[in-house]
Amino acid sequence: MYCQGDSLVDILKARSRQQPEQRAYTFLGNGTTETAHLTYKELDQQAQTLATYLQTLAQPGDRALLIYPAGLEFVTAFIACLYAGVVAVPIHPPRPNRPLNRLQAITQDAQALVALTTTSLLSKLKDKVNPILELQQLNWITTDTPVPEPGTWSPPTISPDTLAFLQYTSGSTGIPKGVMVSHANLIHNLKTIQAAFELTPESVSVSWLPHYHDMGLVDGILEPLYTGCLGVLMPPTAFLQNPGCWLEAISHYRATHSGGPNLGYELCANKITPEQQKGLDLSCWLSAYNGAEPIRAETLAQFTSKFSACGFQSKFFYPCYGMAESTLMISGGNLQDEPTVLTVDAQALEQNKVVQALANSENVKNLVGCGHPWLETKVLIVNPETLTPCAENQVGEIWVSSSSVAQGYWQQVEVTEETFGASVPETTPGQFLRTGDLGFWHDGELFITGRIKDVIIIWGRNHYPQDIEYTVSQSHPALRPDAGAAVSIQVNGLEKLVITQEVERSYLRKLNVDEVVGAIRKVVAADYDLDVYAVALLKTASIPKTSSGKIQRRTCRDRFLQQTLDVVGEWQQANLSPTSIPMPDITSSTLTPETLENWLISRLATVLNIDPEEIDPEESFAQYGLDSSVALEITGELEVLLERELEPTLFWEYTNIESLTEYLSTEISD
Repeated sequence: MYCQGDSLVDILKARSRQQPEQRAYTFLGNGTTETAHLTYKELDQQAQTLATYLQTLAQPGDRALLIYPAGLEFVTAFIACLYAGVVAVPIHPPRPNRPLNRLQAITQDAQALVALTTTSLLSKLKDKVNPILELQQLNWITTDTPVPEPGTWSPPTISPDTLAFLQYTSGSTGIPKGVMVSHANLIHNLKTIQAAFELTPESVSVSWLPHYHDMGLVDGILEPLYTGCLGVLMPPTAFLQNPGCWLEAISHYRATHSGGPNLGYELCANKITPEQQKGLDLSCWLSAYNGAEPIRAETLAQFTSKFSACGFQSKFFYPCYGMAESTLMISGGNLQDEPTVLTVDAQALEQNKVVQALANSENVKNLVGCGHPWLETKVLIVNPETLTPCAENQVGEIWVSSSSVAQGYWQQVEVTEETFGASVPETTPGQFLRTGDLGFWHDGELFITGRIKDVIIIWGRNHYPQDIEYTVSQSHPALRPDAGAAVSIQVNGLEKLVITQEVERSYLRKLNVDEVVGAIRKVVAADYDLDVYAVALLKTASIPKTSSGKIQRRTCRDRFLQQTLDVVGEWQQANLSPTSIPMPDITSSTLTPETLENWLISRLATVLNIDPEEIDPEESFAQYGLDSSVALEITGELEVLLERELEPTLFWEYTNIESLTEYLSTEISD
């Protein structure tokens, strides 16, 4: 049943009246088992009860932090904020044994009054929250316990410009930026997604995407509510531990609409076993959307080849383009059209020129088209220097004008004007969002080629190199400040992080490369959840700079690949094949502390591409640059080996091989 309304409050109220017992959401706690669900009536009642209590603590327009693990508690809390007229601020829940820097920065920036969370998460955060004044002063509410007896709910006054939520993104100064999404922005983008994907109340959506990310929140959670279709949700950790559970859910629930970043499809193509493929029926999947990071034509072909026997067809792929500053979606193709792949000369593209490659060309790049704008959205390609429109097949900055474009960045007037207030008055009236992305038009389709700024995109997350560079320079006294470059390169089709960093002159003769590299890898993993692929330590005053003293990151990247940097010490993940590292054969029946420790050493060496001899069981996982995706992958394998469920936070609670081995061995023997 379609419901119209100016806000999700109107739409949910209508659904609660007209179809109260219809299921709105199903949650798969471990990726396979239903552990919770909500009907429209239950969601409406729970959200209104919490909203009534919120209205006693906050005024309309006040900000409330939403700090939740994956689950339906977050959905209820988000809707409750809309019901209360309070601005929701979804936040990634801090990991165990990690500082609360980001939470503190967002709390301070948003000037939040309230924090909504769960009892278990608050108990884990409490000791770290108390010493931090901004966090201590928040009114903490655990929404999985009964709230005080509510009074009377006051329906919020919602105009098109009323803020619905703040979507915080990474900031180039290390301070997160809050994208201000209004109710009108949200409804317009939900309408755009519904039109582009031809969603109906009979559609079924499956999402493993994080609820604090724009794609997971807007498409995974809010779009099913807007359209009136079932939304099946699972934790991102479940997918990362076992990518097969995503496709199993699509097959089981006959999902028509599901997707994620390119790397999600790559994980499925590489990790799902023939045994897991048996019984999969993906013929129901009408829109397998792919966005949030560069889309690889090779991944589309690999995935289609692997799962064609399961009913998947290449026309199911739906490459699309969007960003938080436009609520979510900007462009996409027509449903069930084959993806467009354009092969261009790679060298010319580096100079922002589009030259279609000849049949026998070697240095080529395959670009996947991202469709066209929907509804009344306008997309221009503009020369970022002259600010004049580009012709077809000319690379320029992507500018967007749409009712989906957010109001700006919270409390950042100058940056908002610069980013959201662009115009081309000679040819196109109106204001435009400067996306910072580069692209071009070809045969009426939008192609994305890169970024104007040196943003590093890994796992669909933006990382600003200047932040990483500062952190690296502070990690060891041997490193010179303001003399490093963080860049990304492609290794086997995946984006990998490379650090090039000058060494202080006084350390050149006494440089301990292993110690410095270890410090760099540890701090990058801890602060950015990134695995460093390579480190090049450079001679003092040798890093490429402009005449005005700015680091030339692209030149650093090129010279790293050409091996022409002035290197005094270096480290790179070993180019080991998975089969070159012997894996001890263990099961729950043959497990001993020794065999488990050997297995963990071998597995860690394999996934991090390092020599097993380099791994010390007493050294912290962070020292080896272990990021969350790798930790969750190994956790999933341990679950299979040991025939038991393990917590996703396992590698943060037991921080080295020795302590993890001791814990697992004790648990099994008990």
